[in-house]
Amino acid sequence: MPLLRVQAFVNTRDVEEATDLLADPQTARAWLIDAGLLPEGAALGEADLAFAREMREGIRSLLEGGHEVEALRRVAATQRARLTVAEDGACELENAGAGELADGLFELLLIVHRAQEDGSWSRLKVCANPDCRWAFFDRSRNQQGSWCDMAVCGNRLKNRQLRARRR
Repeated sequence: MPLLRVQAFVNTRDVEEATDLLADPQTARAWLIDAGLLPEGAALGEADLAFAREMREGIRSLLEGGHEVEALRRVAATQRARLTVAEDGACELENAGAGELADGLFELLLIVHRAQEDGSWSRLKVCANPDCRWAFFDRSRNQQGSWCDMAVCGNRLKNRQLRARRR
């Protein structure tokens, strides 16, 4: 599922472990190339990485119902999509570029757009544990999942709430 690519991008920052795969150029380059967001020989500078981190947090904000979308707007304003028509007549938007990081980030926005249209966007969520904030795909039937892992984050929060009530 393409939406899992967006999830992986958001999860390049692990709040709980205090790690960020987009923090240093070597690690970021390897991850971005593996994820198909950066072509093998493309340039990648500190400004690109800072923008990628901004974009990541913009998507996380969207998942949490926030409106910190300035980075997403900048990508959308500078990139181009083209409309393709398949043999069966199905119309699809696709990325017109493929040579730099901004093109890869725009591809993520196109995935978000498709997911919002088909209704799968509501299944991608951010863990309700403020110490975690991991993006997860809610596979529950009623789409009421709140934690990336009930046994870990859900249990922690429920225990905190129980201790707070007992005090």
